Amino acid sequence: MTREERIEYAAWGELFFAEAVTTERVLTGVNVLAGQPIDVGPLGVGPGRLARVRARGRIGTATGRRVARAPLCFAVDLPVDLEFVIDLGLHKQRFDAAIVVPLSISVHARADLAIELDVVAPEPHEVEVKLVAQGLPASITRYAAGVERELCRFVARYVAREVEKPHVRRARTIDVSGAVGRAVASLGPGPDRAEELTEDLPGALETEIVETADRYLDPETDPREVDPS
Repeated sequence: MTREERIEYAAWGELFFAEAVTTERVLTGVNVLAGQPIDVGPLGVGPGRLARVRARGRIGTATGRRVARAPLCFAVDLPVDLEFVIDLGLHKQRFDAAIVVPLSISVHARADLAIELDVVAPEPHEVEVKLVAQGLPASITRYAAGVERELCRFVARYVAREVEKPHVRRARTIDVSGAVGRAVASLGPGPDRAEELTEDLPGALETEIVETADRYLDPETDPREVDPS
């Protein structure tokens, strides 16, 4: 097929989607989040809030691939690295968490000549967490798995809430009839949206840690042994 050859409207539409919505452009939109920092705490948790939890980390660079054509669909992995420090006063327990958030993004054509990107947030069991305890004392192994489960649940719930926020939904709709060139360039939410998309993450994580504090602590730890300083 030559570039000047005339084709049917349906074939033109398929070619337009293949050209306009590429894996690279989808990842460009997701990667406005790359490098965004996460810094929560220290928070007092447990009996008397004598133990303290701190979480620090950063959102990484997403990777992905096209997995289907009808509808056009992409599988995207968004990495998040976190370090948890649980300070029990007498000693500190440190966890490094390498988190991978899977996103399914499908592309649809609308009757108003818009392109709509649907983002499906993961279920908790789909979130991948690799948790490594630094200097693994025997006491940590008894409840490290519980910390992993809580992180999976928190991340899944946070992402599901974020992708449905009004500004995110607006960023997922491309008005082709307005201007094809501008629409293609605006597939991603844009750098100015990065802070808006992630500003709630530290607050959400802080609330989650406070509400589920007992799940981060060794059930055999006597709160009277915790140094409040």
